[in-house]
Amino acid sequence: MGATKTDHFTDEQNQIATIAKALGHPARVAIIEYLLKVDTCICGDIVNELPLAQATVSQHLKELKNAGLIKGNIEGTAICYCINENTFGLLKEYFSKIILGVTNQKCC
Repeated sequence: MGATKTDHFTDEQNQIATIAKALGHPARVAIIEYLLKVDTCICGDIVNELPLAQATVSQHLKELKNAGLIKGNIEGTAICYCINENTFGLLKEYFSKIILGVTNQKCC
């Protein structure tokens, strides 16, 4: 059996790609912005903020959680979501390297 295409890239490249894919939907960006605004939240609160059905919001939350962008803790019958600081630290470091590389570039 052959290697998958992701096998040709570093772990960091694959992780950044997974995170970028998760952020590639405006509803997920809106969820991240809402969680940043309220610090922590319960799924029902997010449903009230977005023009989407509860099942759709749950699917977006699942994608964000699978990418490591958010964390969720069960509190009774609800799940409380919050930002995963470690993943956003990784993004900050990655984009800092890109910005530094762009500002130091001397071509075109």
